Amino acid sequence: MFSENEIAILLENKEIRQAAKEAKDDFKLNQVEMLEIENHDFLALVMMTPPIGIALANGSISLFEDLALNKLARKMSQGGYFMKVDPVAHAMKYLIKHFSKWENRFFEVLKVCIRINVDKQAYTAEQDIDSFNLGEELMRAPYFMVQMLSSLILREEADLSQERNISKVEFEKVLEIGKKLEIDDLPIFGLFCKTFVVK
Repeated sequence: MFSENEIAILLENKEIRQAAKEAKDDFKLNQVEMLEIENHDFLALVMMTPPIGIALANGSISLFEDLALNKLARKMSQGGYFMKVDPVAHAMKYLIKHFSKWENRFFEVLKVCIRINVDKQAYTAEQDIDSFNLGEELMRAPYFMVQMLSSLILREEADLSQERNISKVEFEKVLEIGKKLEIDDLPIFGLFCKTFVVK
């Protein structure tokens, strides 16, 4: 998952900064007008959209998922907020409550980040996915993609190439996220999906 420093680096790009600001203004105007949140923390909130979507796939967020999401939020927050209210974790509550309304809007910002940080044409393969090895792909993949995929697993210490159990509805959400973010044609995404054991 992305760190505070990586969020700051992403915001150095003018197009990402503009996309995040427009989404933030929209969110504040149409959802929570009194929300005090800087552009950095708002982009962190946008980055939380995929893991929140997977956590909500079963209809509610478990205690473990809530703790994991808060940990991810704090990792990306600007300046660290261990002794006071974290703005990303605070804003996340509004996003969770109205997720279906904002999911696609936030994915548009993520797609800008992907387009700028991943040369999809150079990275899309013609070969059959079965001829690839996930470990090798992780070593060759754009750093941004590896971090994006790691956000889809709430266990921070989990190895991306390990098999893990997932419910059918959560797995369908992973596939939906891949399609919405237009990364479902990338070999690394297909190989990553093969690590899930659907229960």
